[in-house]
Amino acid sequence: MELFPPIPLAEWRDCKEALHRFAQVVGKIRLAASVRRNHWWNVPFHLTGRGITTRPMGQADGDPFTIDLDFVGHQLVAASLDGTEVSFPLYGRSVASFHRATLDALAALGVRVDIPLPVPFDLPDASRPFAEDTEHAAYDPVQANRYWRVLSQVALILEEFAAEFSGKASPVHHFWHTFDIAYSRFSGRHAEQPADADPVTREAYSREVISFGFWFGDDAFPEPAFYSYTSPEPPGLAEEPLAPGSARWVARNGSHLAVLRYDDARAEADPRATVLAFYESAYRAGAGRADWDMVRLACPGGITDRHLAAPPA
Repeated sequence: MELFPPIPLAEWRDCKEALHRFAQVVGKIRLAASVRRNHWWNVPFHLTGRGITTRPMGQADGDPFTIDLDFVGHQLVAASLDGTEVSFPLYGRSVASFHRATLDALAALGVRVDIPLPVPFDLPDASRPFAEDTEHAAYDPVQANRYWRVLSQVALILEEFAAEFSGKASPVHHFWHTFDIAYSRFSGRHAEQPADADPVTREAYSREVISFGFWFGDDAFPEPAFYSYTSPEPPGLAEEPLAPGSARWVARNGSHLAVLRYDDARAEADPRATVLAFYESAYRAGAGRADWDMVRLACPGGITDRHLAAPPA
């Protein structure tokens, strides 16, 4: 299977817009039905062998359930721990139809979840309830499957990169609000937030963090790309070198993103090694400027035990 198949935003924008909102419907159910974790780690999706999953939700003494989006069979599958499943096809649906069918599927399992704000988060139609959105209805099975395959390939590279760090770190997970896949490393130090920062931002960036990920493109940057950022951004960050030579620092929202265009990575002789080198260069740029203890936090080969890490005598 081709590593990093082409996925230009212009070719699947309509499908992406529908799929993004499908994911937000399920993501808001996840938010309402899961135990809160630091930095909102309870709400993203995780990759499966057929799509993405919420993992089990609900109360331990009640009826835990999961919701999976299957991009091989192209269906939503809601399941309870007693083995009961309810599913419906993803294609041929508007967001309104998807929202209704999802709630009906949960009701058939005996699950009731109230979504406090049943509208898109941080999207242009954020004032329109999911139940009224008949505009976004362009789910395409071929494009949705490619989206999942790219996610899966990037996830494996992020897992490989994550193995080299022994400090506090996030899982590799897929955020439904920004529709990106990400992994984050933390220094362990507190990061003060401005008094006017919103609650989502305050929790997400309450500790010094360097994040690494991939997004499929948006109106501000209309092409897929690998990225990294350091928060809070240390002085001089954008002066640091990045690898490969095609990577660059991009000013965005008052700070800087390290960006490697997806198509530039695809054009390299070894795309996997190129992306790993990009993430490593962005980490060294941020951690070096922010004075992280990179030696203490290192985990060469995914091993922390000094005896196991020592070469054989």
